Amino acid sequence: METTGMMEAAGAAEAQNKAPRGVRDILPEESWKWAYVSNTVARTMADFGYSEVHLPIFEHTELFSRGVGDTTDIVEKEMYTFVDRGGRSVTLRPEATAGMVRAALEHSLCGQNAAGKLWCWGPMFRYERPQKGRYRQFYQFDAECLGLAGPVADVEVIALSAEIFRRLGLRNLEVVMNSVGCPNCRPRYRKVLIDYFTSKKDVLCGSCIDRLDRNPLRVLDCKVSGCGAVADSAPAIYEHLCDECSAHFEEVKAGLARLGFPYKLDKRLVRGLDYYTKTAYEILSGDLGAQNAVCGGGRYDNLAESIGGPHLPGVGFAAGFDRVVLVMEQQGNSFGRRPQTQVYVAAQDDAARGAVQIFTHKLRQEGISAEQDAGDASRGTRSFKAQMKSANKAGVPWTCIIGGDELAKNLVAVKNMTSGEQVSLPPEEAAAYIRRYIG
Repeated sequence: METTGMMEAAGAAEAQNKAPRGVRDILPEESWKWAYVSNTVARTMADFGYSEVHLPIFEHTELFSRGVGDTTDIVEKEMYTFVDRGGRSVTLRPEATAGMVRAALEHSLCGQNAAGKLWCWGPMFRYERPQKGRYRQFYQFDAECLGLAGPVADVEVIALSAEIFRRLGLRNLEVVMNSVGCPNCRPRYRKVLIDYFTSKKDVLCGSCIDRLDRNPLRVLDCKVSGCGAVADSAPAIYEHLCDECSAHFEEVKAGLARLGFPYKLDKRLVRGLDYYTKTAYEILSGDLGAQNAVCGGGRYDNLAESIGGPHLPGVGFAAGFDRVVLVMEQQGNSFGRRPQTQVYVAAQDDAARGAVQIFTHKLRQEGISAEQDAGDASRGTRSFKAQMKSANKAGVPWTCIIGGDELAKNLVAVKNMTSGEQVSLPPEEAAAYIRRYIG
């Protein structure tokens, strides 16, 4: 019994030193790449007139159960929901669109006849099986165009997502799209689907049989091979659209053609959330295997009403940082220049340590990335040789040296580590001298 207790204690101690399953740390080797992607996204969003908002990480559970749909996999199986100390049911956000619409309604971000063009980014949470590019805490950037019902907004949103990926240098991408109809035409198509899948019930998986009466469109999205084969032969929804949805879909396709965007129709593309109406689309990468969507979105004209607000049409998309970075790495795309320490300031002895500290701080105030030997009060400054070794290891392009001679003359020795050239200058001139070379 004692041995078992020790093993359990050891296991608990080990668990405290590891991240939970399905989540990960974004370490320095990768975080600079994320910064490049987020900066590119921010610039592109601004060019399209989108304003950034920051949403809370948790919301009232009802926002997602009513907005996303209580028959979706997200609500049924994947949400992280708990009761807080006030007895309220709250949920870590599994997606951003419902929260964005809630924020727009709460803060009146859509004026009369004016669109609310909003974007955000941050962590989302879903309890699902971790796999390549998919985690239980994952990061998305999300754009929403609220208040516009016309197809021009759909085309702009698709163009916005495609432009982000173009600027990031992604290749081998494909836009696939469908229409999922509206509350007027979808019930008719729903009956057609139920009749079709009921006749094929013997080859459907258990999950699809369960979905058949509640949400038959989700059967089209099943990844089980047997269900997929049946779904491939199912009637297409765009053959059963009402006049309004059909006209909207034709205008979206025409708009994409005007902008020169190739696309493919996919009758099985229905998206996984109940709030979608009319346009649904994804951008796929041929470099991700089966889980190949880097972006997904579409129109959701009835979401605001489903969460208790007035009618507010909307269209938007979301894309995952994890997958975008993964595709960029696989394609060998550039992430720009990795941030690097530009200057190492070395002290030749302990007497110069104060001057080194002052000059390092001055460089940083000038926007020059600088490092110094922090040392240890009990041991003093490391040897000058050890400091220069650290500078070489870090690959810094410049080293500034302060010793007895420099202290006496109020100078700093500035060494170009590539050419070996060295000059001595007053501290103010030394900072300006380095700035001229590094830009």
